[in-house]
Amino acid sequence: MEDLVSIENLSVSFDTSHGPVDAVKDVSFTIRRGEALGIVGESGSGKSVVCRALLQIFAANARVTNGKILHEGKDVLVMSAAELNRYRGEKAAMIFQDPSTHLDPIMKVGDQVAEGLKIHRKLNRAQAGDQAVQLLDDMKILDPARRASAYPHELSGGMRQRVMIAAALACSPGLLIADEPTTALDVTVQAQILGLLQKIRKERDLTVVLVSHDLGVIGAVCDRIIVMKDGAIVETGSTEEILTAPKAEYTRNLIRSQPSLLPDRADTTSSGPDVVSIDKLSVHFPAPRRLSDVITGRPAHVVRAVDDVSLSVRRGGSLGIVGESGSGKSTLARAIVGLVRPTFGAINIAGLEDVKARSRVVQMAFQDPYLSLNPSYTIAQTLSEPFIAHGLCAPSETPERVKALMQTVELPEHLLRRKSGQLSGGQRQRVGIARALAMSPEILIADEVTSALDVSIQAQILELFKRLQAELGLTLILISHDLAVVRYLCEDVAVMQHGKLIEYGRSADVLRHPQTEYTQALLDAAPKLMIAKTGP
Repeated sequence: MEDLVSIENLSVSFDTSHGPVDAVKDVSFTIRRGEALGIVGESGSGKSVVCRALLQIFAANARVTNGKILHEGKDVLVMSAAELNRYRGEKAAMIFQDPSTHLDPIMKVGDQVAEGLKIHRKLNRAQAGDQAVQLLDDMKILDPARRASAYPHELSGGMRQRVMIAAALACSPGLLIADEPTTALDVTVQAQILGLLQKIRKERDLTVVLVSHDLGVIGAVCDRIIVMKDGAIVETGSTEEILTAPKAEYTRNLIRSQPSLLPDRADTTSSGPDVVSIDKLSVHFPAPRRLSDVITGRPAHVVRAVDDVSLSVRRGGSLGIVGESGSGKSTLARAIVGLVRPTFGAINIAGLEDVKARSRVVQMAFQDPYLSLNPSYTIAQTLSEPFIAHGLCAPSETPERVKALMQTVELPEHLLRRKSGQLSGGQRQRVGIARALAMSPEILIADEVTSALDVSIQAQILELFKRLQAELGLTLILISHDLAVVRYLCEDVAVMQHGKLIEYGRSADVLRHPQTEYTQALLDAAPKLMIAKTGP
């Protein structure tokens, strides 16, 4: 198999207010024509910077300080602007982790797919539009002609990712770079995207570079793996070699941290009384009426986000709520915490009727702390706010209470002076958990808090939850699409589909012996990691 790309002694640095930061250090490797190459490593390992270097897509403060990137013998790093414009799209293309931030929100998706065809293939608007619809059809998007007229916000996360793949492949490049393309997607949607990548790779004889922190994803798709740490390559080899007989301790630690290799929670039952009791709960939202609905007198459509759900959680217990996007799991969590109002049914929280009293008992940690934390506040201000707003202690005591919260979530005190944008993803998530704990709640709801984290950071957050439960007697309600995480942390599991509770019981029973086809499909869709020899 001949080499398509050769990277020779690549070094990339970022200029910062604290001086230059070396993100990639003397990295060399090849990408073979027609192969699927996986690049793995934690945040800050340099894997995404290397991929962006392949297309010269850099932040303004980035500098290539050394090296060459040869694509079919031509150095990408010395290409002119015109050559780069032809290279991006015609020779190589990239899809990103979050299509929401890379698709134009005010441009129809069909036009975004057609844009490259008009620029590179010189097609007119009608020709490019027809090909865009065909590309959407190739990506297995149902009713592609209608979807081409939709805006990104009108599509699901999985469909938006398919649109981005269609746009990337519009001009038939030979190299596709996929940077964390399935992070935060439901397992069934993730399986569909991975299957799609494998299908188009075979049909188009495509060379694929896949960046991921999930070794299960890499193992399902890739022929060869490169492991990176601190900007350098730790080891490289075939997928089987890396996953079954890794040589580096860092690689072994990455493998040990994979959720799919975590042990099942011990099959024990909390003996406390029910602290959360939900009886026939429904949460309905009226969908926006279109002009045609108003003209024809058609009644507004009602979205049954949660539909007649009943369940309970014991004091000190743990419940996992799983299901695909749109299943109602997050709406159920928001109803429990009081962020949405039930349409029908009842929620009993520790027997309390007063809303303010309930807020002291139940708190929520959100999926994306980057969005849920005030970016203009220091961490000290963020954690002080609950104490001040609710009068939980004297003002003079607040700094010590804040320091105690930092210790609880295992963060150093010097981070209190920073703002959320200056923290890593794992650190921000710990701050979000600390803020939820400021009220000394009995119940903590964690909504997809590990979905976008590196596996090693994810493992640390899971251990933090176990410790908090043991030390504080917390009742935990965990929303997740990762069944391995639920199996590791939760006593009970509730499986939701289309707003309904379709399976509910002990985690050990439901996840080992599912009674519904839907639960079995969720289990089957999760990437399986071959057992690695991670011992000495």
